[in-house]
Amino acid sequence: MRITIVAGARPNFMKIAPVIHVIESRKSPSFATSCAKLQRPLKASEGKKGESLEYRLVHTGQHYDPKLSDTFFQELGIPRPDVNLEVGSGTQAEQTAGIMLGFEKELTAHSSDLVIVVGDVTSTMACSITAKKLNTRVAHIEAGIRSFDLTMPEEINRMVTDSITDLFFTTSHFANENLRKAGVPDDRIFFVGNVRTSNYRLANHNPGLLWCCGNNLVLPPQGDQGG
Repeated sequence: MRITIVAGARPNFMKIAPVIHVIESRKSPSFATSCAKLQRPLKASEGKKGESLEYRLVHTGQHYDPKLSDTFFQELGIPRPDVNLEVGSGTQAEQTAGIMLGFEKELTAHSSDLVIVVGDVTSTMACSITAKKLNTRVAHIEAGIRSFDLTMPEEINRMVTDSITDLFFTTSHFANENLRKAGVPDDRIFFVGNVRTSNYRLANHNPGLLWCCGNNLVLPPQGDQGG
């Protein structure tokens, strides 16, 4: 099975890191530890020949962030992206169009069985639309979240993405209910909780993670690590 994992901004990488850890641990339990110790981070496509599960990590380049350095990926225990679409800044329309054009070329060159998107950034919506138009299934992590404020670009991104998603991974029972009210059947909804909890646990064993993630990761008090 070929999977494409999409990230558009620094917080997205923090959210997809636990997903990559699970994929890699099924093939090599020592991957997360060894990757963090490497002088040069692995490419996502390396070391997977002959495996039944393959993935490509795609960075759309929606947000330029100088903190997306080798150290950042090493501390998260994930490989550097296989490709950066380098979309850059622009209006909502410019970014959406640029991401769709770039991601269409990526999926055409590297076909996928499933595209995983996360959160509610423009890349989430744009890559979901592109994938579905290429008849590729979409999984949305943090699906079903709603503010019910249509003046927020993120709310539009959430609604459009969830309207065409195939598999919904949710963080709360409220999100589950929002999806049910929209007509999504229960067998396509998977309540997995907040994926950042895995990063909290990782940070307890890797203080450098706090440095590379800055204000995006704050450890909960001792004894309140979440489920």
